[in-house]
Amino acid sequence: MSERRACAVIAVDRTTIRYRSVRPDDTDLRERLRGLAQQRRRFGYRRLFILLRRDGEPSGITRIYRLYREEGLAVRKRRNRRKAVGSRAPILVEAVSNARWSLDFVHDQMEGGRRFRVLNIVDDVTRECLASVPDTSISDLRVVRELSALVAQRGKPGMIVSDNGTELTSNAVLKWAQDHCMQWHYIAPGRPMQNGFVESFNGRMRDELLNETVFTSMAQARAVIAAWVADYNTARPHSALGYQTPAAHAAKLKAMGPVSPPLRGSEPGPIAQYPSGEDRGSSG
Repeated sequence: MSERRACAVIAVDRTTIRYRSVRPDDTDLRERLRGLAQQRRRFGYRRLFILLRRDGEPSGITRIYRLYREEGLAVRKRRNRRKAVGSRAPILVEAVSNARWSLDFVHDQMEGGRRFRVLNIVDDVTRECLASVPDTSISDLRVVRELSALVAQRGKPGMIVSDNGTELTSNAVLKWAQDHCMQWHYIAPGRPMQNGFVESFNGRMRDELLNETVFTSMAQARAVIAAWVADYNTARPHSALGYQTPAAHAAKLKAMGPVSPPLRGSEPGPIAQYPSGEDRGSSG
């Protein structure tokens, strides 16, 4: 059967049969994308796109997404996230460094089964990880020492937020906060998302580092965690900061000075504003 009759039978235009793709060769781009995805195994296509753009890749995000899907690089979620129920009260914080710190612990274990924990301290405004201290045991006195060293290095924060763990509600911590005239806010029991900034950081650390690394010793754990934190602050694109790095965002806020707008809390903004004087409960 001729091409003409075959196309007539299936009602297809002959030009579609003769079409040849004019897309440019993307072999090199695919290799670079695969290499980045192998290096950053928990990064999605948006962050990979940002990293490629930094290296001068002119392709748009649509092309990167197409190649990302064709190469089978989609990241599988490890578990379903709980959905928040109810409203969240807005919290206004001045958009400057050191306005508010939050801290929490994350746990893991080494190859031999010995457990260790990591004390993470995060700047809620710049999203920088100010300190990440791994050890087999971190007491309340160790928390005080780490905070004192951090205050000496960066200055005093406006507020510190934490949960009600025994290491953070001890007499040593309470006395340190009182001696330094430090405002320390404890979240409500059973409400970890009131400390959402450091909880989010802990989740990223768990997903991108702890679940991907086999720790053989405490010395190796300290070196690997320190390298990951440096990369997090200076190289990893942060979606909440418009895919800037925390260090770049901190430098931008410093350049803007004290006139920068306040940082809003986790409550979503209204979809539409009500006209002045209109009753919100009235119907049209």
